[in-house]
Amino acid sequence: MRRFRRQIALLLCLALSLPGLISAQQPNNLTQKLIQSYDLMEAGKLEEAKKVYEEILAEQPGNPLALNNLAAVLVKQKDYRGALSHLEKALPQAKDYRVTVSRLCEVDGICLAFRPMSAAYGTQELEPLIRLNIELLKSKMAAEGQAG
Repeated sequence: MRRFRRQIALLLCLALSLPGLISAQQPNNLTQKLIQSYDLMEAGKLEEAKKVYEEILAEQPGNPLALNNLAAVLVKQKDYRGALSHLEKALPQAKDYRVTVSRLCEVDGICLAFRPMSAAYGTQELEPLIRLNIELLKSKMAAEGQAG
């Protein structure tokens, strides 16, 4: 009887901890989408990347990483005003937002896009990077005679 109770207790502990173990092994869905859209952008599939970023933003309208990388797509499409608008929306959201970046790409010498290893709670602070993107984009627009 005592052995039976131990087995039940062990099974109960395993059953209660299993969902946590499974979720710990599954990559974050947001991170997967951010990686997918970055890879699409880097492969030149801009419309597909844009669609994924828009899906992310439909779920999380203020996600600063998605806003930043969507701005990078818009820079590639030469929509500098649209890119600036997204970067300016991202800036207040980026305060205290940290990511672990696995790769970054320079987009036309104007904008940096980031491929995360994890979304939020990483080691790299996003706010100064978005600030830099805004400065680079405004400089490009001024050089081309476009108002910011």
